[in-house]
Amino acid sequence: MSAGWGIRAVTVLISWALAAPLAADPIDDFVQAQLEAKKIPGMAVLVMRDGKVEKQRGYGYANVELRVPVSPDTLFQSGSTGKQFTAAGILLLAEEGKLNLDDRLATYYPDAPAAWHRITIRQLLTHTSGIKDYGETDTGIFDYRKDYTDDEMLAVIQKLPIEFEPGTQWSYSNTGYVILGLLTTKLAGKHWSDFQSEKIFKPLGMKTTRVISDREVIPNRAAGYQLDEHGVLVNQDWVSPTFGRTADGALYFSIRDLAAWEKALEARAFMSKQSFEAWWTAASFNDGTRYPYGFGWLLSEQRGEPVILHPGAWQGFTATIARYTEQRLAVMVLANAAHADTAAIAREVAGLVDSRLQMRSPTAPQVAGDAALAASLRDVLEAFGSYRTVPTMSPSLASRATGSVIEAHQRELVANQIRAARSLRVIGSDRLSRPAMDLVADGTVTAVDTVLETNGAPVMIRFRLDVKGRVVSFAVYK
Repeated sequence: MSAGWGIRAVTVLISWALAAPLAADPIDDFVQAQLEAKKIPGMAVLVMRDGKVEKQRGYGYANVELRVPVSPDTLFQSGSTGKQFTAAGILLLAEEGKLNLDDRLATYYPDAPAAWHRITIRQLLTHTSGIKDYGETDTGIFDYRKDYTDDEMLAVIQKLPIEFEPGTQWSYSNTGYVILGLLTTKLAGKHWSDFQSEKIFKPLGMKTTRVISDREVIPNRAAGYQLDEHGVLVNQDWVSPTFGRTADGALYFSIRDLAAWEKALEARAFMSKQSFEAWWTAASFNDGTRYPYGFGWLLSEQRGEPVILHPGAWQGFTATIARYTEQRLAVMVLANAAHADTAAIAREVAGLVDSRLQMRSPTAPQVAGDAALAASLRDVLEAFGSYRTVPTMSPSLASRATGSVIEAHQRELVANQIRAARSLRVIGSDRLSRPAMDLVADGTVTAVDTVLETNGAPVMIRFRLDVKGRVVSFAVYK
């Protein structure tokens, strides 16, 4: 989920210092520096290894106006990290025999548009359905200040176009997970959040995890914030209760709840072995190629080591849940700021805990002898930004053209960055470990870190290459 609608907000003056001084600790020092540099009101950080808590701490303020400090019990909004819970609920319904992952939507919605008759539940889970994301700015299908019943929401969603043939491309779609929530409600006979509370939250000891509600009095709830166009902290945008109850990411939870969640994940405690494997298996396209996304989880690597993760953002909150499977390490970061890059913070915290995961510095020099590689990678960026292909693109990257607004925005962003670039330099590379290669399953064998020098701040870009040295994918880390 994401937000971006301006309304009247109250500006505040805030001291970015913590309510109490912290003892010397690398993670505490790093997080405090992030709060101050990025104007983040509050943050909660959880670090676990082998299913046991190593750090569970709040920083800054849950409520700026009342100067309430963040604690391990502070409730933050989940954003799209909530998708993994929605997916788990679908897997539990499959275990109960109430659905099959390869069932077509027509099985449950026979009056739906013809295109829906080609879409499977599995494709909704993996963002390969082709259904347009309702959150894209050009849809205009929802009034975020209006309340919708489930039937009304379904009727509006069915008006969205299909951007590509189901199973042929990957494009992130919050809409797919809204549908999965509606389907859960239909099959479980109760709201999807009540089903999850009964089957997941309560049994696992996630005592305060629940669906969002602006009306109820909820202890320890944090306030959400964002920066206005002048960089001034303001309160989150308001949306109707409808959009705080959809299954694409509308949960409250605390890091204490997430500690219980991680303990259950490490123990494989609440689903079958087959369900866990499906949850964390790369999506398959119709042509047999793969994409590194499971069911509500991104499948990735950090410094060549496997990581399964998901970020989220909604209504003045951001969150990231990251699990480093080989290290049996989990890092979870919650923030009450729309502009907080919790994924980057989680990566840096993981590197502080385990040196094998430490991110490279953007100030690192060019690797000797890699000038030709740098030029080749820059060619890939230029081609991607202008909708061209070059031989140094892998077939999967060269053929990626979903036609989605998300993709168009990504290409425009890359085009603007490369136009403003003075140089691109290679600062290091990693050979993916065998488990990481198996996890992402997209042909990546090597990852190369680069820095794009612009007139502003340097931009870090990590390229993933196949065995022939062709670019499979790239990710921009600001």
